[in-house]
Amino acid sequence: MTKKLLLEKIDVPGIKTYDVYRREGGYRSVEKALTMKPEEIVEEVKKSGLRGRGGAGFPTGLKWSFIAKPEGIPRHLVVNADESEPGTFKDRYLMEFIPHYLIEGMIVSSFALGSNVSYIYIRGEYAWITDILDQAIAEAKQQGWLGKNILGSGFDCEIYTQRGAGAYICGEETALLESLEGNRGNPRIKPPFPAVKGVWQRPTVVNNVETIAAVVPIINDGGEAYSKIGIGKSTGTKLISACGNINKPGVYEIDMTISVEEFIYSEEYCGGIPHGKRLKACIPGGSSVPILPANLLLTTAKGEKRLMNYESLSDGGFATGSMMGSGGFIVLDEDQCVVRHTYTLARFYRHESCGQCSPCREGTGWMEKILKKIESGNGEMKDIDLLWDIQRKIEGNTICPLGDAAAWPVAAAIRHFRDEFEWHVNNPELCLQQNYGLAHYADDIQVPA
Repeated sequence: MTKKLLLEKIDVPGIKTYDVYRREGGYRSVEKALTMKPEEIVEEVKKSGLRGRGGAGFPTGLKWSFIAKPEGIPRHLVVNADESEPGTFKDRYLMEFIPHYLIEGMIVSSFALGSNVSYIYIRGEYAWITDILDQAIAEAKQQGWLGKNILGSGFDCEIYTQRGAGAYICGEETALLESLEGNRGNPRIKPPFPAVKGVWQRPTVVNNVETIAAVVPIINDGGEAYSKIGIGKSTGTKLISACGNINKPGVYEIDMTISVEEFIYSEEYCGGIPHGKRLKACIPGGSSVPILPANLLLTTAKGEKRLMNYESLSDGGFATGSMMGSGGFIVLDEDQCVVRHTYTLARFYRHESCGQCSPCREGTGWMEKILKKIESGNGEMKDIDLLWDIQRKIEGNTICPLGDAAAWPVAAAIRHFRDEFEWHVNNPELCLQQNYGLAHYADDIQVPA
């Protein structure tokens, strides 16, 4: 049983309100942090081994230490709540049901970073959650946790929410900052990085919701205690958004020592695949990470059980591995068509490209057209090789990672499921039906009755 840190109190009746949250121990980390020096807080976060929970997995404490501190220039913390990655909904769950956890983490983090004005940039479609957060911020301010001279410490802090307009590209931190400033959400060329010139050209740290929330248990219990949870460089707990062909879709907080097989089949988590069907494949970290067939999903390149953590999921590189990513765990059963799903993802990335970089602007549209052609029974064998060539020329050739995010699903689908693409070409009259790719099953997995 995973020791829960972020979701431990989420089912307590009324936990969304300040009174219940405070009664359950809320804001203790703020009381403790304000007796510490900012650099001591940063050091605790470094000790914890906390990695960014938004996708890249960069060490949080190290990122914080990069922030520039020029005399007389304000610094800012910006929380990335623009959760737009298909298959990912963990941050929404946290903000909707225990909003004060994020506010508490933001106050501690703002103090550590020297941010007197901090922001939550939230996905435009999360309108009702913005209202929940605004209510929590108002309650926290009324109780003296925000505003001037918090707890007599001399530290001032205000938190504001800002809704986006529904653009996936604004999940990229520099596009987010452009949008926060009121501009079109186009990614910036880096360097300079946000830690030097961020929002309004001021030093800025951008972290996602789960990352900032994790600061609360780190300060409460100490960075060393947090680092003992998990394994290797995958410390602490991780929120996973599980969906697709599973019996129990939802948000789970896991210890990153459990195996992928256990996560899919145990009753504590996903509860297996409906109707006793076989596992075909999984996208383990949100739509932008490579899909893995069942045999590679469950076993690493070294022949070990694949674990639900950063290192194990990426074992072997993209040839045999994938990424933890944003934690969007999408399971596909034996009836799912990989070509059709890849086409759906290609449509999404074509639609969400900002158009600033020609490889992404032109390449995503080209991939969508070719995938539609193959899926509809009009494809040719040369189209598969053309798709491979296009994705290869997008990857690494754009200002922001959206180009990579569009290329990787196509590359992985062809790498691991080329036979399905060829089947579509060879069987045009049948390609809109289902049941493909029998060679990709993990036949040794025992499906619970």
